[in-house]
Amino acid sequence: MHNTFKVGLTGGIACGKTSACRVFSALQIPVVDADVISRQLCARGSPLLPQIAAIFGPQIINAAGELNRPALRELVFADEAALTALNNLLHPAIHRELMAQAETAGKNAPYVVLAIPLLFEHHLEPLVNRILVLDCSPELQLARIQKRDGCSEAAARSIISHQAAREYRLSQGADVINTESGDLHYLAQQIEMLHAQYLQAASAMRRDPVSEA
Repeated sequence: MHNTFKVGLTGGIACGKTSACRVFSALQIPVVDADVISRQLCARGSPLLPQIAAIFGPQIINAAGELNRPALRELVFADEAALTALNNLLHPAIHRELMAQAETAGKNAPYVVLAIPLLFEHHLEPLVNRILVLDCSPELQLARIQKRDGCSEAAARSIISHQAAREYRLSQGADVINTESGDLHYLAQQIEMLHAQYLQAASAMRRDPVSEA
């Protein structure tokens, strides 16, 4: 996939990545989402489910034979060893599938968006040509997580604490969009402007693939 321009879309939890992905999709740009891949890999019948149950106990699989995600999240973010074990199991598989899907998607598109929430945490910067960071305040993140997931404030704070520091994300993003207002029209406007830049960068890279970053 040497001639496919890849935009890494990331940001703290609850900073608007899902909404941003929808905008890129509306612009006919393929989006390969690490979260979607994670859910696919942990779907009912997946070979990874028995491995997860072996580590965390059979109660982590619900009566429908599906992963009990809220229970797993509460467990791993309260136990560093458990979180490490889960990451060691899931993330290599996620990353392999991420790149396989990106290669397929990039064959018929000017560029591809790789939505990777833990891009910095797992040092995946070399996989992409440019990084777009979505950002909002930690206070708003807390409120959004609790409303969306129904988790406790302590659990929400723990999730945030396990992600890269906000200052680091902002320092590493070539492009940053602030999502504090929650204004979807503003988000779309910002992405459309970046879209024009990404099209130019992708075109330039196809003409001169040696300069690929």
